[in-house]
Amino acid sequence: MKRCLSIFLLLILLLSMLLPVTAYAEGEGNIDNGGGGMGSGTNENYWNGGDEGVRITVVRASDRIPVTAPIDFSNRTPSVTVHFGKVSKITYTVGRALSPVTTTYVCEKPDIAMPKVISTSSGQASIEQIKKYFCSEYMVMTIAQVTGMDYDVLTNGEYKLLLEPIAYLTFGGIKYAMTATEAALFDQQLNGGLRSKMVSLSHKNLPLAMFLETPDLGYPAWDGSTTKAASNADIISSLGIGIVRFNEAEPEPQEVTSADYEYRVNTEVITSVTVRGGQADPDHPVTVRFTIDGQTYTVSNVYYPEGDSQLVWVRWSTPATPQTMTIRVSVSGGGSASQSTITARIVDLSGNDPPNPVADDRNDAYSIAAVPNKAQKNSASWGVWRPWWHAYWVWHRTDEDGYWCDHGWWEFDWLSYYASISASMSTVPDTKAPTAYGKNMKSGYGINQTVTANVSTNQSSAVTDAMTAVTYFPEFRYETYWRLLERTQFGYSSKFEFASNKYSTYKRRTHFTPIWFPDGSYMPYTWLIDCWTPTGMLSMNLTDSVTIRGSLWDDWHIAPVKP
Repeated sequence: MKRCLSIFLLLILLLSMLLPVTAYAEGEGNIDNGGGGMGSGTNENYWNGGDEGVRITVVRASDRIPVTAPIDFSNRTPSVTVHFGKVSKITYTVGRALSPVTTTYVCEKPDIAMPKVISTSSGQASIEQIKKYFCSEYMVMTIAQVTGMDYDVLTNGEYKLLLEPIAYLTFGGIKYAMTATEAALFDQQLNGGLRSKMVSLSHKNLPLAMFLETPDLGYPAWDGSTTKAASNADIISSLGIGIVRFNEAEPEPQEVTSADYEYRVNTEVITSVTVRGGQADPDHPVTVRFTIDGQTYTVSNVYYPEGDSQLVWVRWSTPATPQTMTIRVSVSGGGSASQSTITARIVDLSGNDPPNPVADDRNDAYSIAAVPNKAQKNSASWGVWRPWWHAYWVWHRTDEDGYWCDHGWWEFDWLSYYASISASMSTVPDTKAPTAYGKNMKSGYGINQTVTANVSTNQSSAVTDAMTAVTYFPEFRYETYWRLLERTQFGYSSKFEFASNKYSTYKRRTHFTPIWFPDGSYMPYTWLIDCWTPTGMLSMNLTDSVTIRGSLWDDWHIAPVKP
């Protein structure tokens, strides 16, 4: 039975719980759990209750970036043959591929034993005890000591603890250590091989050991079953995760109209949903229809095994004008989609170019701003279930003879796909700057910029080019004004440059630096976006700089004309 506890646990409630820890930090646990009985194993595929741990990563709340290497904690010292390194769910989410290693597995053994985390048929894990333990001052101080972070810094409200349950299991006669996310990724690599042998652990009790009560760090709250095995897609997106935060954060302001996707105008994009429920095979195919701007896109022959799911997507082009669109999704042939309606906000980034700089511009109050670090995702992976018929011929005897009958069934293979993006940015003085040399120039002259992007994939029909690059400038503190770059080379190897500047005498592709800009580094920042995949948008943060020494006034010399 699901336990419904508020994530905003007051300190006094923590103190009222019984655990041999005497002092508490100001941590709040955004954690719930489920799970239950375990199936019987074999001598090559089994898990013993208590063979568990928890991976903890310190994450900066503002940009969701891990600031420490993940640390594994366990009450035991497991003898592990294969593991996948110390990788957090956040790192997998942004595209890290699963990579098994056989180096020595190391984990920390806390002085005060952790409570039971993974439920079994012999005992349910207590979410109250789990929250109390990982919010305790003892555990937070232990994490600070192991990671080398100052305790006061760790608990100042700028950081969160990402918790992931770990199982130490024997599969195929080999002892593994894996988080729920790693188990799901591993199962995808094995075309369902792990699920077929250890579903009660790998796809039920391990992922349901922790999940979020409220959305946090970009992960949703879990509102699915807490007693049934989950699909790989649900585990990767939503399960096997708990979060401890410090000092109650103010709730983020909610927009009047929220959107599931934000797209740019005149852009080729991909919209996806997850279909699940029952089993979809060639005998029972599923069809998904997306209705977008009055046009219906049909995806037929969607297949997936019982208890699992399939990502389904459509590729389309956004309109030329900004608007908010409602995309309707319908499913026929059984199963249901994760969403029946999708809200897409279409925005236009053009028309916000900086004003014309003039010779008497001043900005005496200018101070250097931090370079932005927007959401970045440079790789993605997804897959498609491919059914195949497993023949099983049975002889049926009749009075005179008999006949053979195929009593076979559908099996499924998992076909894996990927996409990745790499890019570079070059910023140089404009060739019309008469005294520039190398990457050194005087303020008041222009700069030129080139961004190159390369996209790699093994399913080109499901991946778009990188289509948008937006550059922000230090003189505007990377706000207020920006330049939407012009794509001058198309395809998976694309190039972007400044559009022709209407204030340039020669209509050059240039951006003029302000004449008042102080000596030192002048660093534009570019956000490369709109490379769409079935699992979202790939994007990159790019920077490059020139060095300012002096101003264009230094190149002027006024003297009387000689007679």
